[in-house]
Amino acid sequence: MQAANTNAAEASLSGERDYVTVFVGDAMFGLAIERVHDVFMPSGITSVPLAPREIVGLINLRGRVVTALCLRRRLGLPDREAGATCMAIGLEQGSETFALVTDGVGEVLKLGPETCEPVPINLDARWRDLASAVHRLDGRLLVILDITALLAFGEALAA
Repeated sequence: MQAANTNAAEASLSGERDYVTVFVGDAMFGLAIERVHDVFMPSGITSVPLAPREIVGLINLRGRVVTALCLRRRLGLPDREAGATCMAIGLEQGSETFALVTDGVGEVLKLGPETCEPVPINLDARWRDLASAVHRLDGRLLVILDITALLAFGEALAA
């Protein structure tokens, strides 16, 4: 236990953070690992009449009914092909649990400040408003998503 605490302290001092990578098409996004509670394959999604387009429905996650949010739709991208497999990430926001439906889940990356850059001004406005930073990784761009902004879609629609 002492070694784990030492590693966490060293990471915090060095500015390194862990991110779970998720994919939507060819784009790669990062979610702060401390906000991720589950990674699973969603099944049995029940649609919700009159819900915002981003909401694909409700699912049962370990006995809890949670709202399933489509990352593709939240980013303003077209729906994936019918029958395509998907993965979901369980996230908490306040007292609400969400399932973020993605095309796929990758690995956990430990990233430091040397690859971190501010969100580029030329990034699509729909993505820019949901991003907190980007990391340039071997010719790929990892867009770090602000989970609070990502899950605040209902508040934006109500305003």
